[in-house]
Amino acid sequence: MQHALDLTVSAAAPLGGEIILPGDKSLSHRAALFAALAEGTSTIDRFLVSGVTRAMLNVLTACGVEWHIEGSRLSVCGKGLRGFTPPKEALGCGNSATTIRMLAGALAASGTPCVLDGSTGLRKRPMNRITDPLRDMGVPISSPNGCAPLTLAARAADAPLRAMDYTLPVASAQVKSCLILAALAADGVTTLHEPGPSRDHTERMLSAMGADIRTNKPHTIRIAPLARPLAPLKLELPGDISSAAFLLVAAALVPGSSIRIRDVGLNPTRTGILDVLSQMGADIRIENRHDILGEPVGDIRLTAAPLKAVCVSGETVVRMIDEFPIFAIAACFAHGASEVRDAEELRYKETDRISVMCGELKKLGVRLEERRDGFTIYGGTLTGGECEAHGDHRLAMSLALAGLASPDPVTVRHAEILNESFPDFVPLIRALGATVRESVDTKR
Repeated sequence: MQHALDLTVSAAAPLGGEIILPGDKSLSHRAALFAALAEGTSTIDRFLVSGVTRAMLNVLTACGVEWHIEGSRLSVCGKGLRGFTPPKEALGCGNSATTIRMLAGALAASGTPCVLDGSTGLRKRPMNRITDPLRDMGVPISSPNGCAPLTLAARAADAPLRAMDYTLPVASAQVKSCLILAALAADGVTTLHEPGPSRDHTERMLSAMGADIRTNKPHTIRIAPLARPLAPLKLELPGDISSAAFLLVAAALVPGSSIRIRDVGLNPTRTGILDVLSQMGADIRIENRHDILGEPVGDIRLTAAPLKAVCVSGETVVRMIDEFPIFAIAACFAHGASEVRDAEELRYKETDRISVMCGELKKLGVRLEERRDGFTIYGGTLTGGECEAHGDHRLAMSLALAGLASPDPVTVRHAEILNESFPDFVPLIRALGATVRESVDTKR
């Protein structure tokens, strides 16, 4: 049982130091699943051990996949594309939409009958984005009201899925990844068109494992059916830029701060937060650039400087879709009014992140305006106080960091949810010099 945790953060002296983050969450998800689809034993170092990745590993166990983890080294004995064992019970995906959507594609390719389910929050996430195109490919999948649980019926071993030419309704790496995995078992070449950019970790990793996946023009991906087994993985994952964003904004909020975060993934589909922080005036430098399995990696150095308001819209929104909670905190301390547009997708995350974030920031004194596709935040109005995490890990961490520059401390209730994605959050910000008080309530 996980006890209720309250975090209180107070104004800080300049933050400083060098940090190495746990492995990237998106890459950890993919590495575990793709290793199971390969033939042979994969070794993945710097694997992120957290609530959401545990959900993926537990599901793989239920499908007959053997794995072992020691520290942050994960070893997986791959069973091949058609090697999954039908699970005896519904597969619990926890609160992870990445897990349920990517598994749906993998299990569709394998023809494995199963039920995919998850938390109450996950059952609210839209799944018709994957079930509709999967049915078009011939996958026997059903769901109540376009949400979880998802039920996949058995498919004959000699019955390939139908290749298709499909345009995604939204730019979504989860939806795209689901369909790419299914396309590996299709009867011909599948072509996917996106309305804009989304993270391309799946294409990069599967290509490195031997899959024939090509991007012929912007936002169009061509996937050939798998001609030979996927090769096992041998790699060390880079640090998570979404986790790095919390530490970068923390340093940006406190005058005189300077930090360096080593070996962070710098995939261009996810570096929007770096571009926006630079536009706001933060001094950001990238050092020691190199590649890991086709993924660009480097060290990020940030030196604090006065922040100014910005407007975020268009393709930049997709390139920082997970970083808007922490961006909102930066905006609270910027000079002027920061505006976000074209971000309605935020309403379909772990929470309605626009509504919930705006509501909690108002509790802390922030003057803002909420819109259907975004918000406007007036900098210099946050005063401190108490707020609620609402079961959203990114919201919990972001709100807590507001206390670093607030006139009064900030307390976040039910912050234990941060363990879903960033269990090392508190010790790392303390290591940089932040003052954080934890209060555990065993009765809540």
